Amino acid sequence: MARSLRIFIALFLLVTLAPAGAAGLDAISAEESGGALRQALSQGAVAAVSSLGRTDGFLGNPKVKILLPENLQKAEKLMRKLGMGKYADELILSMNRAAEAAVPEAKELLLNAVKQMTLQDAKGILTGGDTAATDFFRRKTETELTRRFGPIVKKTTDRAGLAQQYNKYAGTAAQFGALDKNQATVEQYVTQQALDRLYKVIGEQE
Repeated sequence: MARSLRIFIALFLLVTLAPAGAAGLDAISAEESGGALRQALSQGAVAAVSSLGRTDGFLGNPKVKILLPENLQKAEKLMRKLGMGKYADELILSMNRAAEAAVPEAKELLLNAVKQMTLQDAKGILTGGDTAATDFFRRKTETELTRRFGPIVKKTTDRAGLAQQYNKYAGTAAQFGALDKNQATVEQYVTQQALDRLYKVIGEQE
């Protein structure tokens, strides 16, 4: 867990519990520490969802904008040279709009993960590395979020005329190892990219 979150938790505990006595942090119970950690994690999760789950949350932020897979970017460049760039733009727009539409689904699951956090989870986060909290959220929510994001992403990307061509080409490329299997369809690719970026932004809150 990053230093900033540790500092936040320490300051939160000092400010809220100082009137109870001068015993300091050593006297703070596991329950009180867990409460402070839950508040910090909940705030980070809500901030990440709010940042990404809105119009231009992905598209307008170069750090998280979803581009075509690297192996398909050569084809994209060729399309632009041939005056067909609008089709690539349409697909990229739909991918990012799909991610923006899907991310709000994560809020409830992320907050539930915090509520159900065990003492062992809390200890792991507090004593873990810089990505301990992010890893916790991914471990607890990724499978269900993948299931929930999929239909939302597909509904939005299906509107792009190039989506079917992407699926046809990427599916074949994946069979021959030219693309990862999770890039075989546009909805698989966008779902994974959206989740990776969501957890990344949560990590930045740590």
